[in-house]
Amino acid sequence: MKTNYKLQGTPNSPVLMFSNSLGADLTMWDELVPYLLPYFRVLQYDTRGHGQSELTDGPYTIEMLGQDVIDLLDDLNIEKVSFCGLSMGGLIGQWLGINHPERLHKLIISNTNSKIGTVEGWNDRIKTINEQGMQAIVDATMDKWFTESYHLTHPSRVAEMTNIFLANRTAGYNACCAAIGTADFRGDIKNIPLETLIITGDEDAVTNVAQAKVMQKEIKNAKLKVFHARHLPSTELPSYYAETLINFIVGEDTFDRGMHVRRTVLGNAHVDKANGNKNEFNSDFQEFISHYAWGEIWTRPGLPKHSRSLITLAMLIPLNKKAEFKMHVKAAFNNGVTIDEIKEVIMQSGIYCGLPAANDAMHSAEEVFENLGLEY
Repeated sequence: MKTNYKLQGTPNSPVLMFSNSLGADLTMWDELVPYLLPYFRVLQYDTRGHGQSELTDGPYTIEMLGQDVIDLLDDLNIEKVSFCGLSMGGLIGQWLGINHPERLHKLIISNTNSKIGTVEGWNDRIKTINEQGMQAIVDATMDKWFTESYHLTHPSRVAEMTNIFLANRTAGYNACCAAIGTADFRGDIKNIPLETLIITGDEDAVTNVAQAKVMQKEIKNAKLKVFHARHLPSTELPSYYAETLINFIVGEDTFDRGMHVRRTVLGNAHVDKANGNKNEFNSDFQEFISHYAWGEIWTRPGLPKHSRSLITLAMLIPLNKKAEFKMHVKAAFNNGVTIDEIKEVIMQSGIYCGLPAANDAMHSAEEVFENLGLEY
C-alpha cells in the first residue's frame, strides 16, 4: 500500500506522528507544525483512501489502517513515535496502543471514542453518499467540525476544509466509514500501558466530553483536556492545541523544554557531560543557558532550527570563539545542515567579518569534519 506522507524537522529530534480524521487529509495539521518543529520531527500522512494515499478495495478495518502506520514507520526506519490521532485517527491510535505499544512513546487520542456510532448509522451514511455524493453531507459535517464563531471568524479556512472534504474519493471515504462502524475497543483500552492524553471539545456532538471521561477512567495512565471547540480543535485552536501537545510530551516548564531542545541540537553526550561537570559555582550558569538560550530562544517558531544553526555559526566567526564555533559546527549536523552550507557561511563571513576570522573558522570546521570522520 502506497502511503502519502510528509516528514519535516531536524534529524536528531523525536518524531511526532499525526493521523487525520475521516474526510480530511494530512494538511489538517499544517497550522500546528511551526509551533512543533523546535521540538519534534513532524510526520503527517494520509490515511488509506484519503488524500494522495492509495485507494484499495474496501471495506477497511481499523486493524488494516493501524498496520499501515506500522508499515510506514518500518519503511522510514523510525522505531518509535509519539502518536496523535483525531476521530478516526484516534481509533487508529487506540489500536496501536493496544497492539503495538512498543512503537509509541506517548499517545494522544483526540475527539474520538472506543466505539463511535453504530454499524447501522455508518451504513446509512455510506448509502447516502453512494446515492447522492459527498455534497449531501458536507454542510452537516462542517457544522459538526467547527463552532458557529469559527465559521464567522475564519470563513476562508472553513472553505478550504469544505473543498478538501468534497475532494474525497467516495470509495475511500465509505471504506473508512465501514472501518469506524465495526471498530469497538470497549474493554480493550484498559490494556493500553502508555501515558495517554485524551482531547475533546466542549461542543463536540460526535465524541463528547462524557465519552472522553469514560475513556480516561478506562486507560490507566490517561489525562483529559477539554477545548472550547467542536470536532476539530486542532484547526479551531492550533496554537493552543500545539502547546497542549508540547506540555504533554516535553513538559510545561521552560527549563524542561530548553533541555529537550538542547539535547536535540547538541546531542545527549554533550549535555550529559555538561551536567556532569556542574558544581556549586557553575550550576546557576548552566541552568541559565538551558532556560533562556534553549528554552526561550531556540524554541521560538519563527525560524527553523536549521536556520538558527547557520545564523549561530555566522555570528560566532567574528567573535573568534573557537570552542563554541566547533561545538556548533558539530551540532549543525543534528539540525540538517550540510558541509556545503557550512562552507558557504564561512565564505560569506570572509567578506563581512574579515579574512583572518574566516580562515580560522575554515580550519576549525575541518577539524570537526575530521574528528567526525566526514569527507569534505
